Amino acid sequence: MATVCDHYKTLLSDIYIWMMGGFENTIKRNSDFFTRLEILPARSGIAVDLGAGCGFQSIPLAKTGFSVIAIDTDNGLLQELNRNKNTLPIKTVNDDLYKFDQYINSKAELIVCMTDTILHLESCERVETLLKKIADNLEPEGKFILSFRDLSHALTECDRFIPVKSDENTIMTCFLEYETETVKVHDLVYRKNGGTWDFHKSFYRKLRLSNTWFEQKLTSAGFRNVNLQLENGMTVIVAVK
Repeated sequence: MATVCDHYKTLLSDIYIWMMGGFENTIKRNSDFFTRLEILPARSGIAVDLGAGCGFQSIPLAKTGFSVIAIDTDNGLLQELNRNKNTLPIKTVNDDLYKFDQYINSKAELIVCMTDTILHLESCERVETLLKKIADNLEPEGKFILSFRDLSHALTECDRFIPVKSDENTIMTCFLEYETETVKVHDLVYRKNGGTWDFHKSFYRKLRLSNTWFEQKLTSAGFRNVNLQLENGMTVIVAVK
């Protein structure tokens, strides 16, 4: 069965920055996002970026004064982060995000897990356990920021075909196949090679977890304030311990 790691290694890592809209544009978008939420270090200044990738969250957070532990299973994306962090206080870790607590020496002030990363876990039970671990490793008044797509409602027929991005050299389309507990995500990419187009394809699975499910599990995990909002098709949750 295809895994998330396999999918990124086979297909997504090579086009991830392009798919997200470019490095500088995405850094600015996330900087603006954290500014709107008034996310600034006030206590320990320790932040953990779960599924950090190439640093789209880590770099803006470090620029505001956080010391960031950036963890991801994709070493190629982490290398991109290292090339762009300059002297910012960011420590990169190539490991399963579930093991983040092994790389911090004290409780964190902020933990983020953004852009569907949490839906990449193997099961809802694994997510529930991670949420509890996040709560346990936050200091009092610490915050957890989560963003994901609510995939609990199935698209049908041609609505399952989603044009992701295209330019003169690359065309990316996504096809969604809904299963009981997961969505099978097929990424289809055409890339121009000289005068011809090469076709690349791969798939992986995302969990189908609803906004309500996350609100309930975060409260059960020990968060006292769970604020949910929708932003550009994504659910954004800010939970306070």
